[in-house]
Amino acid sequence: MDGTGAHSPKLRILLVDDEEDTVANLAILLRMSGHEVDVARDGPTTLRLAGGHAPDVALLDDGLPGGMDGCEIAQRLQERATDTLPFLIAVTGYGQDEDRRRCGEARIHLHLLKPVDPETLNRVLERFKAILGK
Repeated sequence: MDGTGAHSPKLRILLVDDEEDTVANLAILLRMSGHEVDVARDGPTTLRLAGGHAPDVALLDDGLPGGMDGCEIAQRLQERATDTLPFLIAVTGYGQDEDRRRCGEARIHLHLLKPVDPETLNRVLERFKAILGK
């Protein structure tokens, strides 16, 4: 991420994580790249924010408090989607085969391990923007 904010137009990104450092670092990087970022720290807040401001991308941690993990959030977002489902990316510390399988079953599009490499995330987001025609 080049820090110029020159990537235009921006994506609406919903960042879902309960770890303060992860949220702070990713939000800064995403905003520096010109994206609009909303933050949620649990499942209910995620669903509320997604319902009021449909994100293009949801970055989902799989280990959240309150009984709803990233896979369940992904499934609920899919159930509620009326037009377009956000591009779902797991950004998680869980990288075992079973974790990847669960994300696949939840139809999460991509599984990235923490700490996520900023350049990798940027490339993914730029490819997604191209698919959207942005």
